[in-house]
Amino acid sequence: MSWQLETTVSDEQVEFYKENGYITFGRIFTESELDTLRDYVDEMIENLPEGRRPEQMDVPHFEHPFLFKYLTHPRVLKVIERFIGPDIVLWSSHFISKREHDGMAVPWHQDGVYWGKSLEPMHVITMWLAVDESKVENGCMRVISGSHKSRDRRYEEVDRTNNLFGSEVVEADLDTSKVVNLELEVGECHFHDAWTIHNSSPNVSQKRRCGYTMRYMPADVRYPGAEWRRKHYIYLLQGKDRTDGFNTYTPVPEF
Repeated sequence: MSWQLETTVSDEQVEFYKENGYITFGRIFTESELDTLRDYVDEMIENLPEGRRPEQMDVPHFEHPFLFKYLTHPRVLKVIERFIGPDIVLWSSHFISKREHDGMAVPWHQDGVYWGKSLEPMHVITMWLAVDESKVENGCMRVISGSHKSRDRRYEEVDRTNNLFGSEVVEADLDTSKVVNLELEVGECHFHDAWTIHNSSPNVSQKRRCGYTMRYMPADVRYPGAEWRRKHYIYLLQGKDRTDGFNTYTPVPEF
C-alpha cells in the first residue's frame, strides 16, 4: 500500500470526534518525515539516563527543539484547527515508547484529571502519532467511546511495578462495553479529548510500540503558569491570544 497523506477533515469527522471523544486518522507526515522522527527518538532513547524508562519521556520538546519541526508543522495545524479553531496553543508532548517484552501498561485514566486545575477550561486535544506500528499485540491505546461526556470519575491507586501511572478509574465507573482498540499503522494517528477515558496494555510482544503525543488547546484556555505544580511552557503557534493577556507564551525556538 502506498503512503498517502490525509490532511482534510470532514464535518462528519468533526462531529464524530465531538460525539465519541476520539477519532482515528490517516498519515499527516510523509514517510521520509516519519523516518527522520523515528531515527531521532531512537537516539534519544539510547541516551536516556540510567534507570529512566522510555515510557517516561515527558515534554521532550523542552530539551529537543528539533521536535518543533513536527509540533508546529502546517499540516498538523491545519488538522488541529478543524477541531479547536484557528487560535492554537501547544500545551505539551510526550513520547511513550514501550520496549518489546516488558513495555509498561497505562491504566485507565483521563488526561484532564492528571493535569489537575492547571487549565481553565480543560480543553485539550491530543494527537497520538504512531512512530511504530501500534496494535493490540504490542499495547495499542484503547478508549471508552463517549466517556468524555461525564467527568466526575472516581480513582484508586494501582501497583506502580508495571504501570506508568499510580492511579486509575475505578472499575465501577468504566463502561467496558464501549471499549475501542485504536490500532494504527506506522505514521497514522488518532485524536482524543482530555476527558476521554483511555488505557493501554503492557507490551509483551516482540515489537516495540512507540507513540508521540502532541497536545494542543485553543488560545482562550487560561494557564496559571507559576501557580502550577511544576515549571511548564506553552507556545502560541497560530492565531491570537484570547485570554486578554492572562497567558504568558514562550517563543517557539529555532529548529
